[in-house]
Amino acid sequence: MKNFAFVFPGQGSQAVGMLDAWGDHPEVRSTLAEASDALNEDVGQLIHVGPKELLSLTTNTQPVMLVAGVAAWRVWRAEGGALPAVLAGHSLGEYAALVASGVLPLAQAAPLVRFRAAAMQEAVPVGTGAMAAILGMDAQRVIAGCAEAQATFGADSLEVVEAVNFNDPAQTVIAGSKAAVDKACEVLKANGAKRALPLPVSAPFHSSLMKPAAERLKEKLANTVFAQAQVSVVNNIDVAVETDADRIRDALYRQAFGPVRWVECVQAIKARGIDTIVECGPGKVLAGMVKRIDPELTGLALYDPATLAEVKTSLA
Repeated sequence: MKNFAFVFPGQGSQAVGMLDAWGDHPEVRSTLAEASDALNEDVGQLIHVGPKELLSLTTNTQPVMLVAGVAAWRVWRAEGGALPAVLAGHSLGEYAALVASGVLPLAQAAPLVRFRAAAMQEAVPVGTGAMAAILGMDAQRVIAGCAEAQATFGADSLEVVEAVNFNDPAQTVIAGSKAAVDKACEVLKANGAKRALPLPVSAPFHSSLMKPAAERLKEKLANTVFAQAQVSVVNNIDVAVETDADRIRDALYRQAFGPVRWVECVQAIKARGIDTIVECGPGKVLAGMVKRIDPELTGLALYDPATLAEVKTSLA
Protein backbone atom coordinates (compact mmCIF):
# COMPACT_ATOMS: atom_id res chain seq x y z
CA MET A 1 0.00 0.00 0.00
CA LYS A 2 1.16 3.54 -0.76
CA ASN A 3 2.44 5.81 1.98
CA PHE A 4 -0.45 8.22 2.56
CA ALA A 5 -1.80 10.94 4.88
CA PHE A 6 -5.33 11.89 5.94
CA VAL A 7 -6.34 15.54 6.32
CA PHE A 8 -9.59 17.00 7.64
CA PRO A 9 -11.44 20.04 6.27
CA GLY A 10 -12.56 23.04 8.30
CA GLN A 11 -15.34 25.57 8.21
CA GLY A 12 -16.83 26.26 4.78
CA SER A 13 -17.33 22.71 3.50
CA GLN A 14 -20.54 22.12 5.46
CA ALA A 15 -23.76 21.30 3.57
CA VAL A 16 -27.22 20.19 4.57
CA GLY A 17 -27.43 16.41 4.13
CA MET A 18 -23.65 15.98 3.97
CA LEU A 19 -23.82 12.59 5.72
CA ASP A 20 -26.88 11.25 3.85
CA ALA A 21 -24.84 9.29 1.31
CA TRP A 22 -23.54 7.03 4.08
CA GLY A 23 -27.11 5.81 4.62
CA ASP A 24 -27.57 4.03 7.94
CA HIS A 25 -23.93 3.02 8.32
CA PRO A 26 -23.42 1.90 11.95
CA GLU A 27 -20.23 3.97 12.37
CA VAL A 28 -21.99 7.15 11.22
CA ARG A 29 -24.99 6.37 13.41
CA SER A 30 -22.83 5.80 16.50
CA THR A 31 -20.74 8.93 15.80
CA LEU A 32 -23.89 11.06 15.58
CA ALA A 33 -25.25 9.51 18.77
CA GLU A 34 -21.99 10.16 20.65
CA ALA A 35 -21.86 13.79 19.51
CA SER A 36 -25.57 14.32 20.23
CA ASP A 37 -25.10 13.07 23.80
CA ALA A 38 -22.04 15.30 24.28
CA LEU A 39 -23.79 18.42 22.91
CA ASN A 40 -27.23 17.61 24.31
CA GLU A 41 -28.94 18.06 20.94
CA ASP A 42 -29.78 15.99 17.87
CA VAL A 43 -26.72 16.58 15.68
CA GLY A 44 -27.94 14.13 13.03
CA GLN A 45 -31.16 16.09 12.60
CA LEU A 46 -29.24 19.37 12.34
CA ILE A 47 -27.02 17.95 9.57
CA HIS A 48 -29.82 16.15 7.72
CA VAL A 49 -32.44 18.93 7.80
CA GLY A 50 -30.50 22.15 8.42
CA PRO A 51 -31.67 24.61 7.25
CA LYS A 52 -28.52 26.00 5.63
CA GLU A 53 -28.71 29.23 7.68
CA LEU A 54 -28.70 27.24 10.93
CA LEU A 55 -25.89 24.98 9.76
CA SER A 56 -23.84 28.04 8.77
CA LEU A 57 -23.88 29.57 12.26
CA THR A 58 -20.31 29.27 13.54
CA THR A 59 -21.46 27.60 16.77
CA ASN A 60 -23.09 24.87 14.67
CA THR A 61 -20.65 24.70 11.75
CA GLN A 62 -17.61 23.88 13.85
CA PRO A 63 -19.11 20.91 15.73
CA VAL A 64 -20.91 19.46 12.67
CA MET A 65 -17.75 19.60 10.56
CA LEU A 66 -15.87 17.85 13.37
CA VAL A 67 -18.55 15.16 13.51
CA ALA A 68 -18.67 14.70 9.72
CA GLY A 69 -14.88 14.29 9.50
CA VAL A 70 -14.76 11.84 12.39
CA ALA A 71 -17.68 9.84 10.94
CA ALA A 72 -15.88 9.42 7.59
CA TRP A 73 -12.69 8.42 9.44
CA ARG A 74 -14.50 5.78 11.49
CA VAL A 75 -16.17 4.34 8.40
CA TRP A 76 -12.76 4.14 6.70
CA ARG A 77 -11.28 2.20 9.60
CA ALA A 78 -14.35 -0.03 10.03
CA GLU A 79 -14.27 -0.89 6.32
CA GLY A 80 -10.69 -2.13 6.60
CA GLY A 81 -8.91 1.11 5.70
CA ALA A 82 -5.30 1.22 6.91
CA LEU A 83 -3.89 3.79 9.31
CA PRO A 84 -2.28 6.72 7.48
CA ALA A 85 1.33 7.64 8.15
CA VAL A 86 0.36 11.09 9.41
CA LEU A 87 -2.70 13.30 9.99
CA ALA A 88 -3.44 17.02 9.75
CA GLY A 89 -6.48 19.29 9.63
CA HIS A 90 -7.17 22.73 8.20
CA SER A 91 -8.01 25.12 11.04
CA LEU A 92 -10.97 23.52 12.84
CA GLY A 93 -10.07 20.27 11.02
CA GLU A 94 -7.09 19.91 13.36
CA TYR A 95 -9.54 18.87 16.10
CA ALA A 96 -10.89 16.06 13.89
CA ALA A 97 -7.27 14.98 13.28
CA LEU A 98 -6.69 14.86 17.04
CA VAL A 99 -9.81 12.71 17.51
CA ALA A 100 -8.70 10.38 14.70
CA SER A 101 -5.25 10.10 16.26
CA GLY A 102 -6.71 9.10 19.62
CA VAL A 103 -5.53 12.25 21.42
CA LEU A 104 -9.10 13.42 22.15
CA PRO A 105 -12.34 11.43 22.39
CA LEU A 106 -15.19 12.86 20.31
CA ALA A 107 -17.27 13.27 23.46
CA GLN A 108 -14.70 15.79 24.71
CA ALA A 109 -13.84 17.35 21.36
CA ALA A 110 -17.43 18.25 20.33
CA PRO A 111 -18.19 20.49 23.35
CA LEU A 112 -14.66 21.94 23.16
CA VAL A 113 -15.15 22.90 19.53
CA ARG A 114 -18.56 24.41 20.24
CA PHE A 115 -17.01 26.46 23.06
CA ARG A 116 -14.24 27.58 20.69
CA ALA A 117 -16.82 28.63 18.10
CA ALA A 118 -18.88 30.60 20.62
CA ALA A 119 -15.79 32.33 22.02
CA MET A 120 -14.67 33.30 18.51
CA GLN A 121 -18.13 34.61 17.62
CA GLU A 122 -18.34 36.67 20.80
CA ALA A 123 -14.80 38.10 20.51
CA VAL A 124 -15.70 40.43 17.63
CA PRO A 125 -19.23 41.82 17.13
CA VAL A 126 -20.87 40.63 13.90
CA GLY A 127 -20.23 43.11 11.11
CA THR A 128 -17.07 44.65 12.58
CA GLY A 129 -14.69 41.93 11.36
CA ALA A 130 -14.15 40.49 7.88
CA MET A 131 -12.18 38.00 5.81
CA ALA A 132 -11.30 37.92 2.11
CA ALA A 133 -9.56 35.47 -0.21
CA ILE A 134 -6.76 37.00 -2.28
CA LEU A 135 -6.22 35.10 -5.53
CA GLY A 136 -3.37 35.21 -8.00
CA MET A 137 -0.71 36.73 -5.75
CA ASP A 138 2.09 35.09 -3.76
CA ALA A 139 1.89 35.14 0.03
CA GLN A 140 4.78 37.53 0.68
CA ARG A 141 3.19 40.20 -1.51
CA VAL A 142 -0.12 39.69 0.30
CA ILE A 143 1.62 40.18 3.66
CA ALA A 144 3.29 43.34 2.35
CA GLY A 145 -0.02 44.64 0.98
CA CYS A 146 -1.74 44.11 4.34
CA ALA A 147 1.01 46.11 6.06
CA GLU A 148 0.64 48.86 3.44
CA ALA A 149 -3.14 48.98 3.95
CA GLN A 150 -2.90 49.00 7.74
CA ALA A 151 -0.34 51.83 7.65
CA THR A 152 -2.87 54.11 5.93
CA PHE A 153 -4.90 54.21 9.17
CA GLY A 154 -1.99 55.63 11.19
CA ALA A 155 0.20 54.16 13.91
CA ASP A 156 -2.34 54.62 16.71
CA SER A 157 -5.26 53.08 14.84
CA LEU A 158 -7.01 49.95 16.09
CA GLU A 159 -7.71 48.82 12.51
CA VAL A 160 -6.06 45.46 11.80
CA VAL A 161 -5.57 43.31 8.69
CA GLU A 162 -3.38 40.21 8.49
CA ALA A 163 -2.69 37.22 6.26
CA VAL A 164 -4.25 34.31 8.15
CA ASN A 165 -4.70 31.27 5.86
CA PHE A 166 -1.89 30.27 3.50
CA ASN A 167 -4.00 27.89 1.43
CA ASP A 168 -1.98 27.42 -1.75
CA PRO A 169 0.76 29.33 -3.60
CA ALA A 170 -1.76 31.67 -5.24
CA GLN A 171 -4.45 31.86 -2.55
CA THR A 172 -4.05 33.60 0.78
CA VAL A 173 -6.91 34.58 3.06
CA ILE A 174 -6.74 37.86 4.98
CA ALA A 175 -8.72 38.83 8.07
CA GLY A 176 -9.18 41.69 10.50
CA SER A 177 -11.40 44.70 11.08
CA LYS A 178 -13.82 45.36 8.23
CA ALA A 179 -12.42 48.76 7.23
CA ALA A 180 -8.86 47.44 7.13
CA VAL A 181 -9.80 44.31 5.15
CA ASP A 182 -11.70 46.48 2.64
CA LYS A 183 -8.68 48.76 2.31
CA ALA A 184 -6.33 45.79 1.89
CA CYS A 185 -8.53 44.39 -0.89
CA GLU A 186 -8.19 47.74 -2.73
CA VAL A 187 -4.43 47.85 -2.20
CA LEU A 188 -3.85 44.24 -3.21
CA LYS A 189 -5.92 44.54 -6.39
CA ALA A 190 -4.00 47.69 -7.29
CA ASN A 191 -0.77 45.77 -6.62
CA GLY A 192 -1.70 42.99 -9.04
CA ALA A 193 -3.92 40.45 -7.26
CA LYS A 194 -6.31 38.82 -9.74
CA ARG A 195 -9.23 38.88 -7.31
CA ALA A 196 -10.07 39.85 -3.75
CA LEU A 197 -13.19 37.97 -2.69
CA PRO A 198 -14.97 38.86 0.58
CA LEU A 199 -15.86 35.65 2.45
CA PRO A 200 -19.30 35.02 3.98
CA VAL A 201 -18.03 34.53 7.54
CA SER A 202 -19.17 35.95 10.84
CA ALA A 203 -15.77 36.65 12.44
CA PRO A 204 -12.14 37.37 11.44
CA PHE A 205 -10.84 33.88 12.22
CA HIS A 206 -7.14 33.33 12.95
CA SER A 207 -6.42 37.06 13.20
CA SER A 208 -5.04 38.78 16.30
CA LEU A 209 -8.60 40.02 16.97
CA MET A 210 -9.32 36.44 18.09
CA LYS A 211 -6.90 36.75 21.06
CA PRO A 212 -9.74 37.26 23.61
CA ALA A 213 -11.40 34.07 22.30
CA ALA A 214 -8.08 32.23 22.54
CA GLU A 215 -7.65 33.27 26.19
CA ARG A 216 -11.06 31.75 27.01
CA LEU A 217 -10.16 28.64 25.03
CA LYS A 218 -6.88 28.36 26.93
CA GLU A 219 -8.77 27.97 30.22
CA LYS A 220 -10.96 25.26 28.71
CA LEU A 221 -7.95 23.44 27.25
CA ALA A 222 -6.24 23.45 30.66
CA ASN A 223 -9.00 21.15 31.95
CA THR A 224 -9.02 18.88 28.89
CA VAL A 225 -7.29 15.51 29.13
CA PHE A 226 -5.10 14.54 26.15
CA ALA A 227 -4.03 10.95 25.45
CA GLN A 228 -1.01 9.70 23.52
CA ALA A 229 -1.40 9.95 19.75
CA GLN A 230 -1.63 6.70 17.80
CA VAL A 231 -0.85 8.61 14.58
CA SER A 232 1.27 11.78 14.36
CA VAL A 233 -0.60 15.06 13.76
CA VAL A 234 1.10 17.96 11.96
CA ASN A 235 -0.30 21.12 13.53
CA ASN A 236 -1.22 24.37 11.75
CA ILE A 237 0.52 26.95 13.88
CA ASP A 238 4.06 25.53 13.98
CA VAL A 239 3.91 22.89 11.21
CA ALA A 240 5.13 20.54 13.92
CA VAL A 241 4.22 17.20 15.50
CA GLU A 242 3.75 17.53 19.27
CA THR A 243 3.49 14.61 21.68
CA ASP A 244 3.48 16.47 25.01
CA ALA A 245 -0.07 17.36 26.18
CA ASP A 246 0.88 20.87 27.32
CA ARG A 247 2.51 21.61 23.97
CA ILE A 248 -0.62 20.38 22.13
CA ARG A 249 -2.74 22.65 24.36
CA ASP A 250 -0.48 25.62 23.64
CA ALA A 251 -0.56 24.98 19.88
CA LEU A 252 -4.38 24.85 19.88
CA TYR A 253 -4.50 28.06 21.92
CA ARG A 254 -2.17 29.90 19.52
CA GLN A 255 -3.91 28.42 16.47
CA ALA A 256 -7.09 30.35 17.38
CA PHE A 257 -5.39 33.72 16.73
CA GLY A 258 -2.51 32.63 14.49
CA PRO A 259 -2.26 31.74 10.79
CA VAL A 260 -3.10 28.41 9.19
CA ARG A 261 0.17 27.50 7.45
CA TRP A 262 -1.44 24.97 5.14
CA VAL A 263 1.08 25.17 2.28
CA GLU A 264 3.87 24.32 4.73
CA CYS A 265 1.78 21.55 6.33
CA VAL A 266 1.37 19.85 2.95
CA GLN A 267 5.07 20.32 2.21
CA ALA A 268 5.97 18.82 5.60
CA ILE A 269 3.76 15.80 4.87
CA LYS A 270 5.49 15.30 1.50
CA ALA A 271 8.89 15.56 3.22
CA ARG A 272 7.97 12.40 5.15
CA GLY A 273 8.00 10.47 1.88
CA ILE A 274 4.23 10.64 1.37
CA ASP A 275 2.83 11.07 -2.14
CA THR A 276 -0.94 10.75 -1.53
CA ILE A 277 -3.06 12.97 0.71
CA VAL A 278 -6.67 12.00 1.39
CA GLU A 279 -9.20 14.61 2.48
CA CYS A 280 -11.49 12.92 5.00
CA GLY A 281 -14.87 14.62 5.36
CA PRO A 282 -17.31 16.71 3.33
CA GLY A 283 -16.16 18.31 0.09
CA LYS A 284 -12.89 18.25 -1.78
CA VAL A 285 -11.41 21.68 -1.09
CA LEU A 286 -8.22 20.36 0.50
CA ALA A 287 -7.76 17.69 -2.19
CA GLY A 288 -7.72 20.50 -4.76
CA MET A 289 -5.28 22.55 -2.69
CA VAL A 290 -2.89 19.58 -2.48
CA LYS A 291 -2.48 19.51 -6.26
CA ARG A 292 -1.98 23.28 -6.46
CA ILE A 293 0.60 23.22 -3.68
CA ASP A 294 2.61 20.41 -5.29
CA PRO A 295 1.66 18.82 -8.63
CA GLU A 296 3.74 15.76 -7.71
CA LEU A 297 1.27 14.92 -4.94
CA THR A 298 -2.02 13.10 -5.40
CA GLY A 299 -5.02 14.61 -3.63
CA LEU A 300 -8.05 12.39 -3.03
CA ALA A 301 -11.39 13.03 -1.29
CA LEU A 302 -13.32 10.61 0.94
CA TYR A 303 -16.87 11.67 1.77
CA ASP A 304 -19.24 8.85 0.72
CA PRO A 305 -19.21 5.10 -0.11
CA ALA A 306 -18.20 5.70 -3.74
CA THR A 307 -15.19 7.88 -2.88
CA LEU A 308 -14.19 5.47 -0.11
CA ALA A 309 -13.98 2.71 -2.71
CA GLU A 310 -11.96 5.00 -5.01
CA VAL A 311 -9.49 5.81 -2.23
CA LYS A 312 -9.04 2.12 -1.40
CA THR A 313 -8.33 1.36 -5.07
CA SER A 314 -5.92 4.28 -5.42
CA LEU A 315 -3.95 3.29 -2.32
CA ALA A 316 -3.74 -0.43 -3.13
